[in-house]
Amino acid sequence: MPTLFCLLLLITLPSFADPIIIGHANLTTLDSTTIQRIYTGKVVEVNGIRVTPVNLPANNPLREQFLQCYLNQNNEKYIGYWTVRRYIGKGTPPRELESVAAMIQFIANTQGAIGYVDTTHLPNNIKILLDTAR
Repeated sequence: MPTLFCLLLLITLPSFADPIIIGHANLTTLDSTTIQRIYTGKVVEVNGIRVTPVNLPANNPLREQFLQCYLNQNNEKYIGYWTVRRYIGKGTPPRELESVAAMIQFIANTQGAIGYVDTTHLPNNIKILLDTAR
Protein backbone atom coordinates (compact mmCIF):
# COMPACT_ATOMS: atom_id res chain seq x y z
CA MET A 1 0.00 0.00 0.00
CA PRO A 2 2.75 2.58 0.80
CA THR A 3 4.33 1.86 -2.59
CA LEU A 4 1.06 2.55 -4.37
CA PHE A 5 0.66 5.82 -2.46
CA CYS A 6 4.19 6.94 -3.45
CA LEU A 7 3.54 6.11 -7.10
CA LEU A 8 0.28 8.06 -7.09
CA LEU A 9 2.03 10.99 -5.44
CA LEU A 10 4.74 11.00 -8.11
CA ILE A 11 2.17 10.92 -10.89
CA THR A 12 0.33 13.94 -9.49
CA LEU A 13 3.42 16.07 -8.88
CA PRO A 14 4.19 18.51 -11.70
CA SER A 15 7.39 18.04 -13.63
CA PHE A 16 9.35 21.26 -13.91
CA ALA A 17 11.88 21.99 -16.61
CA ASP A 18 14.57 24.58 -16.03
CA PRO A 19 13.34 28.14 -16.52
CA ILE A 20 14.00 29.58 -19.97
CA ILE A 21 16.06 32.76 -20.04
CA ILE A 22 14.50 35.42 -22.24
CA GLY A 23 15.65 38.87 -23.22
CA HIS A 24 15.10 41.92 -25.35
CA ALA A 25 15.72 41.42 -29.07
CA ASN A 26 18.99 43.39 -28.95
CA LEU A 27 20.71 40.78 -26.74
CA THR A 28 22.59 37.69 -27.89
CA THR A 29 22.39 34.17 -26.52
CA LEU A 30 24.07 33.69 -23.15
CA ASP A 31 25.55 30.84 -21.15
CA SER A 32 24.60 29.89 -17.60
CA THR A 33 27.79 31.41 -16.13
CA THR A 34 26.96 34.79 -17.66
CA ILE A 35 23.38 34.53 -16.36
CA GLN A 36 24.73 33.88 -12.87
CA ARG A 37 27.11 36.83 -13.10
CA ILE A 38 24.34 39.14 -14.35
CA TYR A 39 21.95 38.21 -11.53
CA THR A 40 24.68 38.66 -8.92
CA GLY A 41 25.66 42.09 -10.24
CA LYS A 42 29.11 41.03 -11.43
CA VAL A 43 28.30 41.64 -15.11
CA VAL A 44 26.41 44.79 -16.13
CA GLU A 45 27.15 44.78 -19.88
CA VAL A 46 27.08 42.11 -22.55
CA ASN A 47 28.67 42.91 -25.92
CA GLY A 48 28.50 46.62 -25.13
CA ILE A 49 24.82 46.54 -24.15
CA ARG A 50 23.87 47.41 -20.57
CA VAL A 51 21.74 44.57 -19.19
CA THR A 52 18.75 45.05 -16.91
CA PRO A 53 17.86 41.81 -15.12
CA VAL A 54 14.40 41.49 -13.61
CA ASN A 55 13.05 39.04 -11.05
CA LEU A 56 9.69 37.74 -9.95
CA PRO A 57 8.67 38.28 -6.30
CA ALA A 58 10.43 36.18 -3.64
CA ASN A 59 7.30 34.08 -3.03
CA ASN A 60 7.03 32.98 -6.68
CA PRO A 61 7.92 29.29 -7.26
CA LEU A 62 9.41 30.08 -10.68
CA ARG A 63 11.87 32.50 -9.05
CA GLU A 64 12.90 29.80 -6.56
CA GLN A 65 13.38 27.38 -9.44
CA PHE A 66 15.44 29.95 -11.37
CA LEU A 67 17.67 30.66 -8.36
CA GLN A 68 18.29 26.95 -7.77
CA CYS A 69 18.97 26.19 -11.43
CA TYR A 70 21.17 29.12 -12.44
CA LEU A 71 22.58 30.56 -9.19
CA ASN A 72 22.59 27.46 -6.98
CA GLN A 73 20.91 29.51 -4.24
CA ASN A 74 17.55 29.76 -2.52
CA ASN A 75 15.61 32.98 -1.90
CA GLU A 76 17.07 33.50 1.58
CA LYS A 77 20.67 33.25 0.38
CA TYR A 78 19.96 35.45 -2.63
CA ILE A 79 18.29 38.16 -0.55
CA GLY A 80 21.13 37.97 1.98
CA TYR A 81 23.70 38.25 -0.81
CA TRP A 82 22.07 41.43 -2.11
CA THR A 83 21.64 42.88 1.38
CA VAL A 84 25.41 42.70 1.86
CA ARG A 85 26.20 44.03 -1.64
CA ARG A 86 23.88 46.98 -1.16
CA TYR A 87 25.33 47.72 2.30
CA ILE A 88 28.92 47.82 0.98
CA GLY A 89 27.91 49.92 -2.02
CA LYS A 90 28.27 47.25 -4.70
CA GLY A 91 24.92 47.68 -6.41
CA THR A 92 21.24 46.96 -6.02
CA PRO A 93 19.31 43.75 -6.66
CA PRO A 94 17.39 43.22 -9.88
CA ARG A 95 14.01 44.91 -10.03
CA GLU A 96 11.09 42.70 -9.00
CA LEU A 97 8.01 42.54 -11.20
CA GLU A 98 4.69 41.22 -9.92
CA SER A 99 4.01 38.56 -12.57
CA VAL A 100 5.36 36.65 -15.55
CA ALA A 101 3.13 38.79 -17.80
CA ALA A 102 4.66 41.98 -16.37
CA MET A 103 8.14 40.51 -16.86
CA ILE A 104 7.44 39.66 -20.50
CA GLN A 105 6.03 43.14 -21.18
CA PHE A 106 9.00 44.83 -19.48
CA ILE A 107 11.50 42.74 -21.48
CA ALA A 108 9.71 43.43 -24.77
CA ASN A 109 9.82 47.19 -24.15
CA THR A 110 13.23 47.63 -22.47
CA GLN A 111 16.52 47.36 -24.33
CA GLY A 112 18.95 45.07 -22.52
CA ALA A 113 16.25 43.56 -20.29
CA ILE A 114 16.60 39.92 -19.26
CA GLY A 115 14.33 37.59 -17.30
CA TYR A 116 12.97 34.06 -17.17
CA VAL A 117 9.78 32.14 -17.88
CA ASP A 118 8.62 28.54 -17.82
CA THR A 119 7.66 26.67 -20.97
CA THR A 120 3.95 27.41 -20.52
CA HIS A 121 4.53 31.18 -20.67
CA LEU A 122 7.03 31.30 -23.54
CA PRO A 123 6.01 34.26 -25.74
CA ASN A 124 6.52 34.36 -29.50
CA ASN A 125 7.79 37.95 -29.58
CA ILE A 126 10.66 37.57 -27.09
CA LYS A 127 14.14 36.25 -27.78
CA ILE A 128 15.29 33.07 -26.03
CA LEU A 129 18.78 33.66 -24.62
CA LEU A 130 19.26 30.28 -22.93
CA ASP A 131 17.15 27.13 -22.80
CA THR A 132 18.94 24.23 -21.12
CA ALA A 133 16.34 21.79 -22.47
CA ARG A 134 17.26 22.49 -26.09
